[in-house]
Amino acid sequence: MIYPGLHDLIKRCLEEDLGHGDITTQSLVPNEQVSQGVIYAKAEGVIAGIEVCRAVFSYLDPALSMLVLKNDGDEVSFGDTIAQLEGNSRALLTGERTALNFLQHLSGIATQARQMTELIKYSKAELLDTRKTTPGLRILEKYAVSVGGARNHRFGLYDGVMIKDNHIKAIGSIKKAVSLVRQKVPHTVRIEVEVENLEQLQEALEAKADIILLDNMDTATMKEAVALTNGQALLEASGKITAANLAEAAKTGVDFISMGALTHSAPNLDISFDILV
Repeated sequence: MIYPGLHDLIKRCLEEDLGHGDITTQSLVPNEQVSQGVIYAKAEGVIAGIEVCRAVFSYLDPALSMLVLKNDGDEVSFGDTIAQLEGNSRALLTGERTALNFLQHLSGIATQARQMTELIKYSKAELLDTRKTTPGLRILEKYAVSVGGARNHRFGLYDGVMIKDNHIKAIGSIKKAVSLVRQKVPHTVRIEVEVENLEQLQEALEAKADIILLDNMDTATMKEAVALTNGQALLEASGKITAANLAEAAKTGVDFISMGALTHSAPNLDISFDILV
């Protein structure tokens, strides 16, 4: 996942780790030494972020060579070799932690996204992420979600209308909020409204919202909401969705299910790097 801001992000992350220099590596390893290394999996999962990993090492050693054996989206098992590297020994040792932090974190998100999508693959519901991402890493984390097989919700406040509870409180009603937004955004932009109960759902339907988010509803209420909506709008379930209740939520007939846990709670995938010679 290479994008225009990645170079600056890697620079900041390495500066955070390096400070005024890697005193251990600089004290032990000659500047001209070359080494070979290997990145390998220590758990089952889905790889994401391999090109970010390469970019970290290449930032420190532009001449570094890296043979990728497992690409983003590939599944790995314990012991699988992900990549082989050859380059300046200092660069490999200095960049190891930052490169692995990216690769482990993004692979963990991709792995969790793959696991969750498998739970609902026989339903019509599509799994979405949220904006509950690590500040500064949103584009990478949402990329990892897509690698795992789930879909991206809006990327930010700029690319989608989401009228939430606090907007409604500030404006006074769902109908008024939808009306005001519809007057100001292009006709190509869909309007989504968050509702907490069936009364608000009815108001959102009357306001002709395009998408309605069912916030923290139990599955019984979700089923009622699906029946009441009857195709008038797309429905998204969100809030307190976990692996334990994801399949039940999908069975209610909603169109989308969004999970903040895809990004904010995904455990890192265990990946290691070893110098060989």
